[in-house]
Amino acid sequence: METLIDQLAHDAGIDPVEYRRGLFKNHSRHLAALNLVAEKGNWNRTLAPGRFKGIAVHEAFGSVVAIIAEVSVEKGVTKVHQVDCAIECGLAVNPDGVKAQMESGIIFSISMAMYGELTFVNGELQQNNFYDYRITRMYEAPRINVYIVDSKEKMGVPENVQFRQQHRL
Repeated sequence: METLIDQLAHDAGIDPVEYRRGLFKNHSRHLAALNLVAEKGNWNRTLAPGRFKGIAVHEAFGSVVAIIAEVSVEKGVTKVHQVDCAIECGLAVNPDGVKAQMESGIIFSISMAMYGELTFVNGELQQNNFYDYRITRMYEAPRINVYIVDSKEKMGVPENVQFRQQHRL
């Protein structure tokens, strides 16, 4: 979805952050996360040659997350150098917990993008658990900065929990 939005911004000749600001003008939580990551992640900074950046905004489980990733590709190998993340999760009762959750999600997302593969031999899955499923190692991990939007909004709650509460399951 975000790749499509980037393509629309490119075709319109508009910066990807500005394009998203237009899309989110009536969505204050999305706009707050986008603006915070654009500011703190220094979106307008000129990158070193061979470095590239991208931005994405996503809503899930009652929270909105905006991320800027700085990457390079050298000799066919992609490297993620830095990830800036802003989350609008309502009142963050435990900010360190929120940051840890975002950091781990970023690491796992990089793992899936860089190494994610499930293989089958004669119909049998070859990866059983983390011991044979490649995860990003510490030496491969980018610098990660997590920023929490100062918010008075309702805290994010997973949809399945809300469903269970509403239907007394």
